[in-house]
Amino acid sequence: MDMATLVVVGLVIVFALAFDFTNGFQDTANAMATSIATGALKPKTAVLIAGAMNLVGAFLSTEVAQTVSGGLINEQEVFIGPEFIFAGLVGAIIWNLITWYLGLPSSGSHALFGGLVGAVIVGAGVEGVNFVAVIDKILVPSPPRGCPRTP
Repeated sequence: MDMATLVVVGLVIVFALAFDFTNGFQDTANAMATSIATGALKPKTAVLIAGAMNLVGAFLSTEVAQTVSGGLINEQEVFIGPEFIFAGLVGAIIWNLITWYLGLPSSGSHALFGGLVGAVIVGAGVEGVNFVAVIDKILVPSPPRGCPRTP
């Protein structure tokens, strides 16, 4: 691996951690509101628990990674290098910060999908994106495994 690629991979790691941090802005309020409102947890304790669990969850769950790697990008037509991942992370972080600042509800996972799809469109063109998979997996997702569809 050349030095430039190594630097970009290092930046991807740093920005992935930064994305996880900004993703926590969105999740902490929803996850801890009831515990704080009922007095079960003090706000500082709730934030510490939420931060720790967000970090642990990033290492335990691969659902988001499987969705991203599951055909959203036409990898046989486009080589997705670390610069695409970096650009997607930057876009997702900016979106998370904007929505947090404005107090708008937002999904960090969807911000990441949008950032990556946007990076591929800019870097490789629309032929790099499998829009059928984007619709099926992100816009109109199926219920989780083992969960029956409701009419």
